[in-house]
Amino acid sequence: MKVILPYLMVSVFAAHALPAAADANTERECGSLEWNYGPYDYRTMTPHQRKLVEAAHFTPSTENLTESATGNFGADIKYTLSVFPNHPRALLAMERLVAKEKSDPPSGAKYTMECFYERALRYKPDDPVPRMLYVSYLIRNNRLEDAHRHLEYVVEKTEESPLTQFNAGMLYFDMKDYDRALIQAHRAIALGSDRRELRDRLASVGRWVEPPPAAPASAASQ
Repeated sequence: MKVILPYLMVSVFAAHALPAAADANTERECGSLEWNYGPYDYRTMTPHQRKLVEAAHFTPSTENLTESATGNFGADIKYTLSVFPNHPRALLAMERLVAKEKSDPPSGAKYTMECFYERALRYKPDDPVPRMLYVSYLIRNNRLEDAHRHLEYVVEKTEESPLTQFNAGMLYFDMKDYDRALIQAHRAIALGSDRRELRDRLASVGRWVEPPPAAPASAASQ
């Protein structure tokens, strides 16, 4: 499932309410977050601040794995994720590199893909995007219990965000949890979402049900 990446989601997480990632990934295994430049929260950086790093290490050709900026894809993407641990496109690029090289960690990256997600969640547990990308990663690796646990956390802490609720529904669908996917679809619609992808996916497996009509405003106020 392709998670919608732009930072249009409400971030109201309570820090430390959920472990960052898998228990086996300790700071000793996945490294300190201290870095000679950063770390910085990708969400709060200006385009100019992002460009200082991306122009040197995360060019479009690096992201697409066609030509690395400095000669090694893993080192370039790892540098980007050292400065911006919660950089969503860099996390996805690292996943593609792992798949392309059939090696985890890939050459020059130092850390495993699991570690890069652990570092992102350890750095900013309040950022829903890396956590949802991690959920997608867990689903692809058939770790559904962990995926459910992290997704429940996202749903609870971003309940006013239609985009997040919609994305959560798509992930529940990927896990074949159609009942939860339907709940999320209804929540997203109630919050004003008009995206049809989740509705269409549920309809394709015979699980779509129209949401109940909204109560009249006068009745709701009584």
